[in-house]
Amino acid sequence: MQQQTGIRIGRRAFLSAALILLVLMIVAGVLTRIVPAGEYQRSMQDGREVLDPGSFRLTSSHPLPIWRWFTAPIEVLGSSDATMVITIILFILLVGGSFAILDQAGVIRTIIAGIVTRFRSRRYLLIAVVCLFFMAMGAFLGIFEEMVPLIPIVVALAWSMGWDSLTGLGMSLLATGFGFSAAVANPFSIGVAQRIAGLPLFSGAWFRLIVFAVMYIVVVSFVMLHARRIEHASRSTLLWPEELAARAHYQQSSAILTSVTPRRAVTWFGICLGAMLTIILLGPLIPVLQTYSLPMIALVFVAAGLGAGFLAGLGSRNTLRTFASGLAGMAPGILLILMAMSVKYIVAEAGIMDTILHSAATSIARTSPSISSLLIYAMVLGMNFFIGSASAKAFLMMPLLAPLADLVGLTRQIAVTAFCFGDGFSNLLYPTNAVLLIGLGLTSVSYPRWFRWTILIQLLTLVITAAFLLLAVSIHLGPF
Repeated sequence: MQQQTGIRIGRRAFLSAALILLVLMIVAGVLTRIVPAGEYQRSMQDGREVLDPGSFRLTSSHPLPIWRWFTAPIEVLGSSDATMVITIILFILLVGGSFAILDQAGVIRTIIAGIVTRFRSRRYLLIAVVCLFFMAMGAFLGIFEEMVPLIPIVVALAWSMGWDSLTGLGMSLLATGFGFSAAVANPFSIGVAQRIAGLPLFSGAWFRLIVFAVMYIVVVSFVMLHARRIEHASRSTLLWPEELAARAHYQQSSAILTSVTPRRAVTWFGICLGAMLTIILLGPLIPVLQTYSLPMIALVFVAAGLGAGFLAGLGSRNTLRTFASGLAGMAPGILLILMAMSVKYIVAEAGIMDTILHSAATSIARTSPSISSLLIYAMVLGMNFFIGSASAKAFLMMPLLAPLADLVGLTRQIAVTAFCFGDGFSNLLYPTNAVLLIGLGLTSVSYPRWFRWTILIQLLTLVITAAFLLLAVSIHLGPF
């Protein structure tokens, strides 16, 4: 029998995430029976739909029948989000299949062995460097989904250094998400939000650089402290059965495969990895690449896997069989993604999204500038539960937040800053975020375990960013 390779979603992780999402779907359905329907008028600007902040009106309610709460994951495939959902599903399947080949061929282990040899005596420097790389990709280029293929590599690197999956996720997934939120020059959050608010593009970057530096210290310290705890405590007290099994499989197969991996396969993977990073770096500069970066990266990753398999001597039949095994391993993730997207679908179909938005804006308009900045932050945090896309949320909310900021005496730059804080950090907390579920699905970490691990840094981040907002109010962060 062929040895099981690659990445696959564990049964316990799948069941816990599915149960949480099912509860959220029911809660969303109940909300549609309580909150009245309403809508803003919308118009097209530069190919994007933008709402008119003064046009809200209540409409007739049309909540979904209860049975449609449970068919929503299927109905999502016929909604306006269908293209995005299908793209994400194909992305994780292709990455899963390709990674299985790279795993079987021993390519990843060979690369990691070289990194471990170089950083064995400077292990914490490795954490700092990897975190900086992933955070910078998010903060300056707005990269998030595109970094998913690198998560299993960093997790395997963490295993090789004697750490656990959470350490690897901290260096990759957590760092990318927090960098995306720090948003020094993130074109998908800062860029879109400032353009809608009428601000100079990437103005106020000096303030966000300070935020980035502080959050980098927080993330690196958090990951290092966990890594040190793993090193000095008993494995039985910190590692769970799935983690022990994954590490044992990795160590066993590494001993067999690493020493026989052809250099040509490793070189080919390095070339493909360079091509993926090129697409990521050029994406914000070239509109076509920005639009199609995710499927392009998936195709390059497939080429990397198939090419490495053939060059490593696996043969066509074994390579394709391993690819199919990788696809099967990631297949349960399809249902999780559909369930996550269905929470927004239920709310949007009932027409209560705009009502929630209008009610929050009306409440904020009665407060002082300092309180308003925090309430805008909270408002975006709430909307981020339903709408994960930064640019989609910016087009929905910034036409409302910009004049609201003028009304309560805030600068528009502060409104944009509050928007970015609310948009990003919680992406690593909400189970409705498909990228978070994908990232966890590539490891042995379940959502409840991830929540317990990250809730402290999320609460600390909430306090720090709230303090930064109050500082921005006190200095009238501008230009306006």
